[in-house]
Amino acid sequence: MADLKALAEAVIKGDQNTAVEITKTAIGEGTPAKSILDEGLIAGMDVIGARFKKNEVYIPEVLIAARAMKMAMEILEPELAKAGVEPVGRFLIGTVQGDLHDIGKNLVAMMLKGAGFEVIDLGVDIGPDKFVEQAKAADAQLIGMSALLTTTMPAMEKTITALKKAGIDAKILVGGAPVTQDYADRVGAHGYAADAASAVDLAKALVA
Repeated sequence: MADLKALAEAVIKGDQNTAVEITKTAIGEGTPAKSILDEGLIAGMDVIGARFKKNEVYIPEVLIAARAMKMAMEILEPELAKAGVEPVGRFLIGTVQGDLHDIGKNLVAMMLKGAGFEVIDLGVDIGPDKFVEQAKAADAQLIGMSALLTTTMPAMEKTITALKKAGIDAKILVGGAPVTQDYADRVGAHGYAADAASAVDLAKALVA
């Protein structure tokens, strides 16, 4: 039998070759796709997320683990679809208008995928209209916005106003270096996360 603990371990270590091999073996042996996802890939990313929060690992280790998970996910996705496994939730994410920073956003997107979310990543410099249009198209339950500059933070408020005006009832999360809980409350966001691991916890709590 394929060892799903070893799969989790491969993700934690960022060993993509082993992660891919075990995933293929598990599928070949008829292990349910959902078990491979939950007990292998998500279990591994959960450990990385917890260590990241405690400053036991840093962004490079998280990115390497996320890459291993992504490679294994590419093999697993068709199996999940065949088995009718639904994602935990649909999460639309982007960096707001005028801001071109994407490392934080990419990290959040990768860790959300690692937690079983379907992630629609809009990229950077995304205006309110684009957020509204894509939120409708994707029927997203959660919308995440990132800003790294104090000068682009007002774009968050504009986007939230536009989303609410358009009647979109998705839960809105904000984050980025200059963003605070106080600011999130003031602009009407449903949540704020200081780091990628907290963003995943918050997203899970909001869709639960």
